[in-house]
Amino acid sequence: MSAYFFYTLFYFLMSGCIVYPPTEFVSAGLTIRNIFANWLGSENEFFIQYHIRRSVITLFVHCMLPFGYVLGLAVFGHIDLAQVLIGNVNLFWFMVTTSAMLVPLYVLFLIVSWALLGSNWSTHPIAKALSVYSNDSNTWTAVASNINIEYRRIDKIVIDTNSVTQVVVTDNWIIKVTPYKLDVAHQSDTALVLNRSDTHVMSHTSRGEVQYVNIEVKPTRPRSRSFNIRLNALDFKDLQDKVARPIVVLQNVTFHRTLLDRFIDTFKEQVAQNPHYETAQELEQCIGCMQVTSNVKLNKLCGDVTEERGPDACVTCFCRPMWCIDCMAKWFASRQDENSPETWLSSKCTCPVCRARFCLLDVCLILVSSN
Repeated sequence: MSAYFFYTLFYFLMSGCIVYPPTEFVSAGLTIRNIFANWLGSENEFFIQYHIRRSVITLFVHCMLPFGYVLGLAVFGHIDLAQVLIGNVNLFWFMVTTSAMLVPLYVLFLIVSWALLGSNWSTHPIAKALSVYSNDSNTWTAVASNINIEYRRIDKIVIDTNSVTQVVVTDNWIIKVTPYKLDVAHQSDTALVLNRSDTHVMSHTSRGEVQYVNIEVKPTRPRSRSFNIRLNALDFKDLQDKVARPIVVLQNVTFHRTLLDRFIDTFKEQVAQNPHYETAQELEQCIGCMQVTSNVKLNKLCGDVTEERGPDACVTCFCRPMWCIDCMAKWFASRQDENSPETWLSSKCTCPVCRARFCLLDVCLILVSSN
C-alpha cells in the first residue's frame, strides 16, 4: 500500500508540473514548448502555425497522463491490466482503465480529423477563430498571414500572465495564448473593459502583495467570442500604451497602475504610523505640485541626534514644512535604485532643499495646533 501511495503521489505531482509547469521547470526547459521545439518550428516566423502544432501536442500529452498512470500501475504490479480489461476486478478500476485508454484514442481521432478534413488544419479551433475575421475573398490563412507578419515586428508586446498563458498585442490584434487554443480580437472592433481587481499577499515583493486586474475583451464582430485577460496590474500600462482602443475602467475598480503608485500608497501608510509633528505656523501650498497645502515635515526620529554620524546617517532637517506627502513620496522614490524596488522602504533620501539625509521614520504628518 505504501508503494502504491508514493507512486500515486509522485505521478500526480509530476502531472501537475507538466500541465502547469512551475518556475523551476520553465527555467530548466522542461516544458512542452522546449521538449518539442524541433517539431513546433519557429514561433517568430509562423506564429499561428506554431500554436496550432503546440495546441495539438499539448492536448495529446495531457490526455496521455491518465493512461500513463494506469500503465505505471500495471508495470509496478499494482494492478493486472489483463484482468481489469476482461472485467475480473471491481467496476471502478474497469472504468478508470477503459477511460484512460479511450480518451487518447478519441483525441488522436480528433487530431487526425483536424489535419485531414478540409485543408491545412482548417477545422482546427484556432483556424475557426481566425475565420471569423476573414472576408468573403479571403480565408483564415490570409488572417493568419497578417498576424504572422505583425508578430515579427519588434514593437509587439508579449506579457506572460502565468506559465501557460500569454497575452500578445500587435498593431491590430489582441491575442490570448492558452494551452489548447488562441482567443483573438481585432482592435478596430473591440471594446476593452477593466471590471475587477484583486490583491494577494506575497511576502517577496516590496510591499508584500501583488495586484491583478481582469480585463474583458469584447469583439463586436459577428460570431466572435469575448474573453478575459488577467494580468499583473504593473503590466497594465504596457498594455494600455499598445492597444489603439481605450480601456474602460469601471468606477468601482481601483488598482495601482505603476510601481510608483504602489510605492506612494505604501509610503503614506507607513508615514501614518509615525508620530505627528505639531506646529502653529501657517502652512503654504506644496512647492512640488502647488495644488494642496503642505502636510509633512522631516523630523529626525529614527535615533538619538547625538549619536556618532557616518556619511549615511540621518540628520536633522531645519526646513519649514513645504511639501505634501504625495510629492515627498515621489521625491523619495526618484532617489532610489529603480532596479531594486524591494529596498526602497528601507533606504534613505535627502531633503529636496537642504540635502539633509532622512529615512521613512523621519517623515511626519503635520498636526496644526490651535495656539
